[in-house]
Amino acid sequence: MHIKTLSISQLNNYIKKVLDNDFILKNASIKGEISNFKIHTSGHIYFSLKDEYSKINCIMFKSYAKDIKFNPQNGNSVIARGRVSLYLKDGLYQFYCEEMQQEGKGDLFAAFENLKDKLKKEHIFEEAHKKVIPRYAKKIGVVTSPTGAALRDIINVTKRRNSSVEMLIYPALVQGETASAQIINGIKYFDSREDIDAIILARGGGSIEELWAFNNEKLAYTIYNCNKPIITGVGHETDFTIADFASDKRAPTPSAAAEIAVFNLNELNSKIQNYKELMYNKIQSNVNERYSYLNLLSKNLKIYSPMINIANQYTKIDNMKQILIHKIQLKINKEKECLVKMNSLLSAHNPLNVLNKGFSIIQDSEGNIVSSTEKLKQQCSIEITFKDGKVKTDICNCD
Repeated sequence: MHIKTLSISQLNNYIKKVLDNDFILKNASIKGEISNFKIHTSGHIYFSLKDEYSKINCIMFKSYAKDIKFNPQNGNSVIARGRVSLYLKDGLYQFYCEEMQQEGKGDLFAAFENLKDKLKKEHIFEEAHKKVIPRYAKKIGVVTSPTGAALRDIINVTKRRNSSVEMLIYPALVQGETASAQIINGIKYFDSREDIDAIILARGGGSIEELWAFNNEKLAYTIYNCNKPIITGVGHETDFTIADFASDKRAPTPSAAAEIAVFNLNELNSKIQNYKELMYNKIQSNVNERYSYLNLLSKNLKIYSPMINIANQYTKIDNMKQILIHKIQLKINKEKECLVKMNSLLSAHNPLNVLNKGFSIIQDSEGNIVSSTEKLKQQCSIEITFKDGKVKTDICNCD
Protein backbone atom coordinates (compact mmCIF):
# COMPACT_ATOMS: atom_id res chain seq x y z
CA MET A 1 0.00 0.00 0.00
CA HIS A 2 1.41 3.31 -1.09
CA ILE A 3 1.14 6.12 1.53
CA LYS A 4 1.27 9.68 0.24
CA THR A 5 3.90 11.85 1.91
CA LEU A 6 2.60 15.31 2.86
CA SER A 7 4.48 18.49 3.57
CA ILE A 8 3.81 20.32 6.82
CA SER A 9 1.83 22.99 4.98
CA GLN A 10 -0.28 20.36 3.22
CA LEU A 11 -0.98 18.59 6.52
CA ASN A 12 -1.97 21.81 8.27
CA ASN A 13 -4.17 22.84 5.35
CA TYR A 14 -5.92 19.48 5.44
CA ILE A 15 -6.53 19.68 9.20
CA LYS A 16 -7.82 23.24 8.80
CA LYS A 17 -10.31 22.13 6.12
CA VAL A 18 -11.50 19.30 8.37
CA LEU A 19 -12.04 21.68 11.28
CA ASP A 20 -13.66 24.38 9.14
CA ASN A 21 -16.12 21.89 7.57
CA ASP A 22 -17.12 20.22 10.80
CA PHE A 23 -20.74 21.12 11.64
CA ILE A 24 -20.20 21.43 15.41
CA LEU A 25 -16.80 23.13 15.29
CA LYS A 26 -17.75 25.80 12.77
CA ASN A 27 -20.64 27.02 14.93
CA ALA A 28 -19.73 26.23 18.54
CA SER A 29 -20.74 27.74 21.86
CA ILE A 30 -18.37 27.14 24.76
CA LYS A 31 -18.23 28.13 28.43
CA GLY A 32 -15.09 28.83 30.43
CA GLU A 33 -13.10 31.20 32.60
CA ILE A 34 -11.06 33.99 31.02
CA SER A 35 -7.31 34.07 31.63
CA ASN A 36 -4.28 35.70 29.96
CA PHE A 37 -6.59 38.44 28.71
CA LYS A 38 -4.88 41.02 26.47
CA ILE A 39 -6.13 43.73 24.12
CA HIS A 40 -3.68 44.29 21.26
CA THR A 41 -2.96 47.78 19.89
CA SER A 42 -4.76 46.65 16.73
CA GLY A 43 -7.97 46.23 18.72
CA HIS A 44 -7.97 42.42 18.53
CA ILE A 45 -8.44 40.53 21.81
CA TYR A 46 -6.28 37.54 22.76
CA PHE A 47 -7.20 35.33 25.74
CA SER A 48 -7.71 31.77 26.95
CA LEU A 49 -10.84 29.98 28.12
CA LYS A 50 -10.35 27.26 30.69
CA ASP A 51 -12.14 24.93 33.02
CA GLU A 52 -10.83 22.73 35.81
CA TYR A 53 -8.99 20.36 33.46
CA SER A 54 -8.20 22.10 30.20
CA LYS A 55 -7.92 25.37 28.26
CA ILE A 56 -8.06 26.68 24.71
CA ASN A 57 -6.48 29.75 23.17
CA CYS A 58 -8.93 32.26 21.75
CA ILE A 59 -8.90 35.31 19.52
CA MET A 60 -11.63 37.87 18.94
CA PHE A 61 -11.10 40.26 16.06
CA LYS A 62 -11.70 43.98 16.44
CA SER A 63 -14.86 43.89 14.29
CA TYR A 64 -16.50 41.51 16.82
CA ALA A 65 -14.84 42.91 19.96
CA LYS A 66 -16.51 46.31 19.58
CA ASP A 67 -19.91 44.68 20.19
CA ILE A 68 -19.07 43.27 23.65
CA LYS A 69 -21.51 44.69 26.24
CA PHE A 70 -19.23 44.32 29.30
CA ASN A 71 -15.58 44.77 30.25
CA PRO A 72 -13.94 41.31 30.12
CA GLN A 73 -11.33 40.57 32.78
CA ASN A 74 -9.32 37.62 33.97
CA GLY A 75 -11.48 35.41 36.14
CA ASN A 76 -14.73 36.19 34.34
CA SER A 77 -16.83 33.16 33.48
CA VAL A 78 -18.22 33.67 29.98
CA ILE A 79 -20.12 31.95 27.20
CA ALA A 80 -18.45 32.46 23.84
CA ARG A 81 -19.83 31.66 20.39
CA GLY A 82 -17.63 31.18 17.38
CA ARG A 83 -15.68 28.57 15.45
CA VAL A 84 -12.68 26.32 15.91
CA SER A 85 -9.96 26.57 13.26
CA LEU A 86 -6.26 26.07 12.74
CA TYR A 87 -3.58 28.77 12.61
CA LEU A 88 -1.58 27.50 9.66
CA LYS A 89 1.75 29.12 10.52
CA ASP A 90 2.13 27.49 13.93
CA GLY A 91 -0.14 24.47 13.42
CA LEU A 92 -2.13 25.43 16.51
CA TYR A 93 -5.88 25.19 16.69
CA GLN A 94 -7.76 27.98 18.47
CA PHE A 95 -11.23 29.31 19.02
CA TYR A 96 -12.22 32.33 16.91
CA CYS A 97 -14.74 34.12 19.08
CA GLU A 98 -17.55 36.14 17.47
CA GLU A 99 -19.82 36.79 20.48
CA MET A 100 -19.22 36.83 24.22
CA GLN A 101 -21.61 37.01 27.16
CA GLN A 102 -20.70 37.24 30.83
CA GLU A 103 -21.84 34.36 32.99
CA GLY A 104 -20.10 35.30 36.21
CA LYS A 105 -16.70 35.07 37.88
CA GLY A 106 -14.88 31.77 37.60
CA ASP A 107 -14.36 29.37 40.48
CA LEU A 108 -10.62 30.01 40.73
CA PHE A 109 -11.07 33.75 40.75
CA ALA A 110 -13.81 33.45 43.39
CA ALA A 111 -11.53 31.26 45.54
CA PHE A 112 -8.76 33.84 45.11
CA GLU A 113 -11.03 36.68 46.25
CA ASN A 114 -12.40 34.70 49.21
CA LEU A 115 -8.92 33.83 50.47
CA LYS A 116 -7.76 37.40 49.93
CA ASP A 117 -10.68 38.77 51.98
CA LYS A 118 -10.09 36.20 54.76
CA LEU A 119 -6.37 37.02 55.11
CA LYS A 120 -7.04 40.75 54.86
CA LYS A 121 -9.39 40.53 57.85
CA GLU A 122 -6.62 38.76 59.74
CA HIS A 123 -4.30 41.73 58.96
CA ILE A 124 -1.83 39.50 57.11
CA PHE A 125 -1.35 42.12 54.40
CA GLU A 126 -0.92 45.20 56.59
CA GLU A 127 2.10 47.42 55.93
CA ALA A 128 2.88 47.59 59.65
CA HIS A 129 3.89 43.90 59.61
CA LYS A 130 6.13 44.14 56.57
CA LYS A 131 9.88 43.89 57.13
CA VAL A 132 12.41 46.29 55.65
CA ILE A 133 14.34 44.97 52.67
CA PRO A 134 18.10 45.15 53.48
CA ARG A 135 19.84 47.81 51.45
CA TYR A 136 23.12 45.92 51.10
CA ALA A 137 22.34 42.21 51.15
CA LYS A 138 25.35 39.88 50.91
CA LYS A 139 23.57 36.54 50.48
CA ILE A 140 20.09 36.03 49.04
CA GLY A 141 18.00 32.88 48.97
CA VAL A 142 15.92 32.20 45.85
CA VAL A 143 13.00 29.77 45.81
CA THR A 144 12.12 28.94 42.21
CA SER A 145 12.29 26.33 39.49
CA PRO A 146 15.94 25.53 38.66
CA THR A 147 15.08 25.23 34.96
CA GLY A 148 12.79 28.23 34.55
CA ALA A 149 13.45 31.51 32.77
CA ALA A 150 12.85 33.35 36.07
CA LEU A 151 16.08 31.97 37.55
CA ARG A 152 18.08 32.92 34.46
CA ASP A 153 16.68 36.45 34.64
CA ILE A 154 17.59 36.75 38.33
CA ILE A 155 21.13 35.47 37.73
CA ASN A 156 21.63 37.85 34.80
CA VAL A 157 20.46 40.83 36.82
CA THR A 158 22.65 39.83 39.76
CA LYS A 159 25.76 39.49 37.57
CA ARG A 160 25.07 42.86 36.00
CA ARG A 161 24.40 44.70 39.25
CA ASN A 162 26.77 43.04 41.71
CA SER A 163 28.53 39.74 41.09
CA SER A 164 29.85 39.72 44.67
CA VAL A 165 26.33 39.08 46.06
CA GLU A 166 25.89 35.36 46.63
CA MET A 167 22.73 33.65 45.36
CA LEU A 168 21.64 30.41 47.01
CA ILE A 169 19.00 28.51 45.01
CA TYR A 170 16.35 26.27 46.59
CA PRO A 171 14.89 24.21 43.70
CA ALA A 172 11.11 23.97 43.89
CA LEU A 173 8.19 23.33 41.62
CA VAL A 174 6.29 26.52 40.92
CA GLN A 175 3.23 24.88 39.35
CA GLY A 176 1.16 21.87 40.28
CA GLU A 177 -0.31 20.20 43.36
CA THR A 178 2.96 19.87 45.36
CA ALA A 179 4.40 23.26 44.36
CA SER A 180 3.03 25.19 47.37
CA ALA A 181 4.53 22.70 49.84
CA GLN A 182 7.93 22.86 48.16
CA ILE A 183 7.89 26.67 48.16
CA ILE A 184 6.97 26.63 51.88
CA ASN A 185 9.87 24.26 52.62
CA GLY A 186 12.23 26.57 50.73
CA ILE A 187 11.14 29.58 52.78
CA LYS A 188 11.55 27.67 56.06
CA TYR A 189 14.99 26.45 55.00
CA PHE A 190 16.28 29.95 54.24
CA ASP A 191 14.61 31.35 57.35
CA SER A 192 16.60 28.89 59.48
CA ARG A 193 19.94 30.11 58.08
CA GLU A 194 21.62 33.05 59.78
CA ASP A 195 23.66 33.99 56.70
CA ILE A 196 20.62 34.71 54.49
CA ASP A 197 19.70 38.42 54.31
CA ALA A 198 16.59 38.18 52.11
CA ILE A 199 14.47 35.67 50.19
CA ILE A 200 13.08 35.88 46.64
CA LEU A 201 10.06 33.85 45.48
CA ALA A 202 9.97 33.82 41.70
CA ARG A 203 8.42 32.29 38.62
CA GLY A 204 7.51 33.45 35.11
CA GLY A 205 4.13 34.59 33.90
CA GLY A 206 1.12 32.40 33.32
CA SER A 207 -2.59 32.00 33.72
CA ILE A 208 -4.32 32.04 37.09
CA GLU A 209 -4.23 28.25 37.31
CA GLU A 210 -0.52 28.21 36.42
CA LEU A 211 0.16 30.69 39.25
CA TRP A 212 -2.23 28.97 41.66
CA ALA A 213 0.57 27.54 43.81
CA PHE A 214 1.22 31.11 45.01
CA ASN A 215 -2.43 31.53 46.06
CA ASN A 216 -2.08 29.02 48.90
CA GLU A 217 -3.27 29.88 52.40
CA LYS A 218 -0.47 28.01 54.20
CA LEU A 219 2.07 29.75 51.99
CA ALA A 220 0.61 33.12 52.97
CA TYR A 221 0.99 32.29 56.69
CA THR A 222 4.53 31.02 56.12
CA ILE A 223 5.49 34.29 54.39
CA TYR A 224 3.85 36.29 57.19
CA ASN A 225 5.67 34.35 59.96
CA CYS A 226 9.06 34.33 58.23
CA ASN A 227 11.75 36.31 60.06
CA LYS A 228 13.61 37.13 56.85
CA PRO A 229 12.23 39.75 54.44
CA ILE A 230 10.61 38.19 51.37
CA ILE A 231 10.40 39.68 47.87
CA THR A 232 7.98 38.14 45.37
CA GLY A 233 8.54 38.31 41.62
CA VAL A 234 5.73 36.13 40.34
CA GLY A 235 4.41 36.36 36.78
CA HIS A 236 4.11 39.59 34.85
CA GLU A 237 3.31 43.11 36.01
CA THR A 238 -0.45 42.54 35.77
CA ASP A 239 -0.36 39.25 37.72
CA PHE A 240 -1.21 39.40 41.42
CA THR A 241 -1.15 36.46 43.83
CA ILE A 242 -1.86 35.99 47.52
CA ALA A 243 1.89 35.59 48.05
CA ASP A 244 2.39 39.09 46.59
CA PHE A 245 0.02 40.63 49.13
CA ALA A 246 1.60 38.72 52.05
CA SER A 247 5.20 39.41 51.07
CA ASP A 248 7.28 42.29 52.38
CA LYS A 249 7.82 43.64 48.84
CA ARG A 250 6.07 42.77 45.60
CA ALA A 251 8.05 43.10 42.35
CA PRO A 252 6.27 43.03 38.97
CA THR A 253 8.68 40.44 37.51
CA PRO A 254 11.51 38.12 38.67
CA SER A 255 14.04 40.53 37.12
CA ALA A 256 12.55 43.41 39.08
CA ALA A 257 12.76 41.31 42.27
CA ALA A 258 16.50 40.88 41.68
CA GLU A 259 16.81 44.63 41.03
CA ILE A 260 15.26 45.28 44.47
CA ALA A 261 17.27 42.63 46.35
CA VAL A 262 20.71 43.17 44.78
CA PHE A 263 22.32 46.55 45.26
CA ASN A 264 24.16 48.02 42.27
CA LEU A 265 27.86 47.89 43.10
CA ASN A 266 28.87 50.31 40.33
CA GLU A 267 26.27 52.84 41.46
CA LEU A 268 27.43 52.44 45.06
CA ASN A 269 31.09 52.91 44.11
CA SER A 270 30.14 55.90 41.98
CA LYS A 271 28.14 57.36 44.86
CA ILE A 272 31.03 56.80 47.26
CA GLN A 273 33.40 58.48 44.78
CA ASN A 274 30.99 61.40 44.45
CA TYR A 275 30.76 61.70 48.23
CA LYS A 276 34.56 61.50 48.44
CA GLU A 277 34.99 64.29 45.89
CA LEU A 278 32.25 66.32 47.55
CA MET A 279 33.90 65.88 50.95
CA TYR A 280 37.32 66.78 49.52
CA ASN A 281 35.90 69.89 47.85
CA LYS A 282 34.10 70.84 51.05
CA ILE A 283 37.28 70.40 53.11
CA GLN A 284 39.38 72.26 50.53
CA SER A 285 36.83 75.05 50.39
CA ASN A 286 36.75 75.20 54.19
CA VAL A 287 40.56 75.27 54.38
CA ASN A 288 40.74 78.02 51.74
CA GLU A 289 38.06 79.99 53.52
CA ARG A 290 39.82 79.71 56.86
CA TYR A 291 43.19 80.51 55.26
CA SER A 292 41.69 83.67 53.74
CA TYR A 293 40.17 84.54 57.09
CA LEU A 294 43.52 83.96 58.78
CA ASN A 295 45.21 86.28 56.26
CA LEU A 296 42.56 88.88 56.96
CA LEU A 297 43.17 88.56 60.69
CA SER A 298 46.91 88.85 60.11
CA LYS A 299 46.44 92.02 58.08
CA ASN A 300 44.09 93.45 60.68
CA LEU A 301 46.58 92.56 63.40
CA LYS A 302 49.28 94.45 61.55
CA ILE A 303 46.99 97.41 60.97
CA TYR A 304 45.78 97.53 64.56
CA SER A 305 49.01 96.35 66.19
CA PRO A 306 49.86 98.13 69.50
CA MET A 307 53.40 98.79 68.24
CA ILE A 308 52.03 100.54 65.18
CA ASN A 309 49.65 102.46 67.41
CA ILE A 310 52.54 103.44 69.72
CA ALA A 311 54.66 104.46 66.75
CA ASN A 312 51.77 106.53 65.47
CA GLN A 313 51.43 108.13 68.92
CA TYR A 314 55.16 108.93 68.92
CA THR A 315 54.69 110.70 65.63
CA LYS A 316 51.69 112.49 67.04
CA ILE A 317 53.68 113.51 70.14
CA ASP A 318 56.53 114.79 67.96
CA ASN A 319 54.05 116.82 65.93
CA MET A 320 52.47 118.20 69.09
CA LYS A 321 55.95 118.96 70.49
CA GLN A 322 56.87 120.91 67.36
CA ILE A 323 53.58 122.77 67.51
CA LEU A 324 54.09 123.50 71.23
CA ILE A 325 57.67 124.71 70.68
CA HIS A 326 56.51 126.90 67.85
CA LYS A 327 53.72 128.36 69.94
CA ILE A 328 56.05 128.92 72.95
CA GLN A 329 58.58 130.62 70.68
CA LEU A 330 55.85 132.82 69.31
CA LYS A 331 54.70 133.62 72.85
CA ILE A 332 58.28 134.42 73.97
CA ASN A 333 58.92 136.62 70.96
CA LYS A 334 55.66 138.39 71.55
CA GLU A 335 56.45 138.91 75.24
CA LYS A 336 59.96 140.10 74.38
CA GLU A 337 58.55 142.68 72.01
CA CYS A 338 56.11 143.77 74.69
CA LEU A 339 58.91 143.91 77.29
CA VAL A 340 61.09 146.03 75.00
CA LYS A 341 58.23 148.42 74.45
CA MET A 342 57.53 148.60 78.18
CA ASN A 343 61.21 149.03 78.94
CA SER A 344 61.44 151.82 76.45
CA LEU A 345 58.37 153.42 77.93
CA LEU A 346 59.66 152.89 81.48
CA SER A 347 63.03 154.31 80.56
CA ALA A 348 61.34 157.30 79.05
CA HIS A 349 59.44 157.92 82.27
CA ASN A 350 62.13 156.79 84.76
CA PRO A 351 62.58 159.56 87.39
CA LEU A 352 66.22 158.64 87.76
CA ASN A 353 66.82 159.93 84.30
CA VAL A 354 65.81 163.40 85.58
CA LEU A 355 68.81 163.33 87.95
CA ASN A 356 71.09 163.28 84.92
CA LYS A 357 69.76 166.73 84.11
CA GLY A 358 70.83 168.20 87.53
CA PHE A 359 67.70 167.46 89.49
CA SER A 360 67.68 165.61 92.80
CA ILE A 361 65.23 163.67 94.95
CA ILE A 362 64.58 164.49 98.59
CA GLN A 363 63.27 161.80 100.95
CA ASP A 364 62.45 161.92 104.64
CA SER A 365 63.80 159.50 107.19
CA GLU A 366 61.11 157.02 106.28
CA GLY A 367 61.89 157.14 102.57
CA ASN A 368 58.90 159.25 101.56
CA ILE A 369 59.36 161.83 98.80
CA VAL A 370 59.43 165.42 100.09
CA SER A 371 57.76 167.28 97.33
CA SER A 372 57.12 170.75 98.94
CA THR A 373 58.78 173.23 101.17
CA GLU A 374 56.06 172.85 103.68
CA LYS A 375 56.89 169.24 104.16
CA LEU A 376 60.58 170.02 104.17
CA LYS A 377 60.07 172.33 107.11
CA GLN A 378 58.61 169.49 109.05
CA GLN A 379 61.66 167.28 108.66
CA CYS A 380 64.76 167.12 110.83
CA SER A 381 66.69 164.63 108.72
CA ILE A 382 66.51 164.09 104.97
CA GLU A 383 68.27 162.12 102.27
CA ILE A 384 69.11 163.71 98.94
CA THR A 385 69.63 161.56 95.85
CA PHE A 386 71.88 162.91 93.10
CA LYS A 387 72.81 161.29 89.85
CA ASP A 388 76.02 160.00 91.33
CA GLY A 389 74.86 159.00 94.80
CA LYS A 390 72.95 159.81 98.00
CA VAL A 391 73.67 162.23 100.87
CA LYS A 392 72.04 162.32 104.30
CA THR A 393 71.84 165.66 106.09
CA ASP A 394 70.24 167.10 109.17
CA ILE A 395 68.15 170.19 108.93
CA CYS A 396 66.49 171.50 111.88
CA ASN A 397 63.94 174.27 111.58
CA CYS A 398 63.01 174.51 115.17
CA ASP A 399 62.32 178.18 116.15
